[in-house]
Amino acid sequence: MKLPQNSKQMSRRNFLALTGGAAGLAAMAAVGFPLGNETCSANIPQIDIDKMSSKNNQTDVLVVGSGMAGLFAAVKAYDAGASVMLVSKGRLGSSGQTPFAKGIFAFDKTKSKVSLDAFTDSVSRSALGTNNPAYTRQMAEHSLARVKELREWGFFESPLYNNTFNKPIRERNIPIIERVVVTHLIKENGKIAGAAGFSLDELKVHIFRAKSVILCTGAGGFKPNGFPICDLTHDGTIMAYNIGAKVTGKEWNDGHPGNAANPAACFDGWHGMFERKPGVTGVEVHHDLGVELNYTAYMTGTPLKPGPPGMEGNNTTEGGPYRPAEFIRNGPPGGEHGPGKGPGSKQPMGERPKEGGEPPGMSGTPVGGSSAGMSIHKSEGVVPINEKCESTIPGLYAAGDALGSYMAGAIYTQVGSSLAGSAVQGAVAAKAAAQYCQTVEMPKICPATLKKIQEEMLAPLKKKSGYSPAWVTQTLQGIMIPNFVLYIKKENLLKAALAYIEELRDHHMPLLRAADLHELRLAHETANMILSAEMKLRASIMRKESRCSHFRLDYPEPDYENWNAWINIYKDHDGEMTLEKQQFGSWPSQEGTLKYL
Repeated sequence: MKLPQNSKQMSRRNFLALTGGAAGLAAMAAVGFPLGNETCSANIPQIDIDKMSSKNNQTDVLVVGSGMAGLFAAVKAYDAGASVMLVSKGRLGSSGQTPFAKGIFAFDKTKSKVSLDAFTDSVSRSALGTNNPAYTRQMAEHSLARVKELREWGFFESPLYNNTFNKPIRERNIPIIERVVVTHLIKENGKIAGAAGFSLDELKVHIFRAKSVILCTGAGGFKPNGFPICDLTHDGTIMAYNIGAKVTGKEWNDGHPGNAANPAACFDGWHGMFERKPGVTGVEVHHDLGVELNYTAYMTGTPLKPGPPGMEGNNTTEGGPYRPAEFIRNGPPGGEHGPGKGPGSKQPMGERPKEGGEPPGMSGTPVGGSSAGMSIHKSEGVVPINEKCESTIPGLYAAGDALGSYMAGAIYTQVGSSLAGSAVQGAVAAKAAAQYCQTVEMPKICPATLKKIQEEMLAPLKKKSGYSPAWVTQTLQGIMIPNFVLYIKKENLLKAALAYIEELRDHHMPLLRAADLHELRLAHETANMILSAEMKLRASIMRKESRCSHFRLDYPEPDYENWNAWINIYKDHDGEMTLEKQQFGSWPSQEGTLKYL
């Protein structure tokens, strides 16, 4: 299904009238732009772009991202005999959502009261069929081995992960290049050939020539306040999309709330998670952190009851998102979120986690939108063509939140599975990438390709005038974050918001300016968020049903006849954003056909 890019079916005036316009207008006014007169401002360079140098790097496997997935991707690719290089926008184990993740799931078949088959089936029931059982089972089957390795490296001894992550990397002498913003993946002759980016600390462009690339770049959002996701902007997903890979999962929404007291203060709300040592969780399948609280707030306009989402007492409004009766409960979830089978729990299967406690950020009066723009962990990202984390581009792999594996489906089903899934998928992708490297020669990259990439990468620095990334981001937030656009959806408002996002894409994105390297990073992140917003709106319009974390007021029920399918997004031959269905239980091929599990 292709949607026309110029389908502006509602005027700006009508959209502002319907939505109240407060967020978008406030964003414009906050940075001093006269309303109705969105003039560009001059770009005053603070660096000498003529002094930019370049550095060429070469490796078999290039790992992009240094969280849990990136750690295991680098270590296991090295152990499989490949030369490895790890590049990261941040610091090893210290950026993205990794410092926040403190519960990791371990399935021990020798001790569990639940079989591997029963666990996989229970996740599928909770996810209403939206999960990929191959990845659900893979995560559980290999989770214990990854947890044992982490324990050997000292992972559970400190709330800080840098030393733990450094241990296996240092032992193998794997080169790490930190604080480099990768902006482009490079494809030559239909295969991956490497990547390119720039340093945040010196005037240097990095070119990475590689036989294989593993994206471990995490998820992303619209830089919302109150949740630890502000430096994740779907960079890997958009880079993969731009070279022709299929991506998925954009219509789903993460439902993590913030705290109404100081809602923008991420550390105030979640410092207990950051300061806590990680722990291990056991089997306890849930149906949580969708959009039930958003629906209640939308319908009643009243403050919500304190407590974690998913508790039965928080869903007292008629109608709204469907939750299977099997997964309704009164107690808090386990692992990261507290004891497992507590008083009042109706959960049919579960074990108390060995470690963990109440979630620090789930107390007080919740406020929504704090993780706006992020999907359910593992439900969005690069589309895999098999259980080896391989993409539709030969040589390109992804793991963790950069891979749209649907490991848990379109709802949170198992506490701690996200961190376990990142570790497991990093290792799986590493083995597959290392094997792939044995079958191909080191690619050659055309000089003209490199020149074009460098021009695109540095273009915002060369703008004499333009729009600041901060202003465009604030405008995007005003369009996308309202509850009645992103979470509680209906077609006329989705199309109205899409008209705004198309304007940002067509006019503002090409005019993003940057005065220094930090603002250059922001310009690329803003562009990625604009494309991600377009994907979320188009996928939300296409999926005419409500299921798990996607809720449509105009289609409030699940449609099992027409929508037992995932939505994939890719660029067609004309460069247009195109959407297609992929039936549950099937794999796409690199040739474009479907095969079944």
